Amino acid sequence: MGHTSELHDLLEKVREGDHDARCRVIEHCCDRLRILTRKMLRSNPRVRRWAETDDLLQGALLRLHRCMAELHPEGVRQFYALAGVQIRRELLDLAKHYQGAHGVGANHHSDDGRAAQRQCADPLEPETLDAWTRFHELVGCLPEEEREVVQLVWYEGFKQPQAAELLGVSLATLKRRWQSARLRLSELLEDWSVE
Repeated sequence: MGHTSELHDLLEKVREGDHDARCRVIEHCCDRLRILTRKMLRSNPRVRRWAETDDLLQGALLRLHRCMAELHPEGVRQFYALAGVQIRRELLDLAKHYQGAHGVGANHHSDDGRAAQRQCADPLEPETLDAWTRFHELVGCLPEEEREVVQLVWYEGFKQPQAAELLGVSLATLKRRWQSARLRLSELLEDWSVE
């Protein structure tokens, strides 16, 4: 049985009231979410200096587990959307904790020698805590179709063909939505930084 069909069956058990199924859903997706958190920390050295992959993963999984006590995703697509939101929230909270006004990292320089490489930065890898926070807020404000693509491809680490299959769209449609989301985020972040 594939990852998606097994996850679908577990989510069905959660909706039927099987409390143990919630834990099995988390266990089932743990490896995929660990890869995602590792990727996200690599792109944020200010948090990475103070937190490890498992710190972010543990917080996100706890949030997801608590959230699933009340919300029962109807399918795999909705589950990954919910997981994406929880990961974003945990990452924002860690960034605020370490880099906020009273955070331990607020007065430490965390340029791991890559400042020169960042001159042509990817809009999906913000540089500052404020830009990082704003980025995650903007992802939440994207049109639903674009937000789902960003959640699956960027947050969840799905390959584009897998994400297209999960969303039930063609690969060309997914690529168009991905490009549109990246452009929109880039423009919104640029407008925000000028304000």
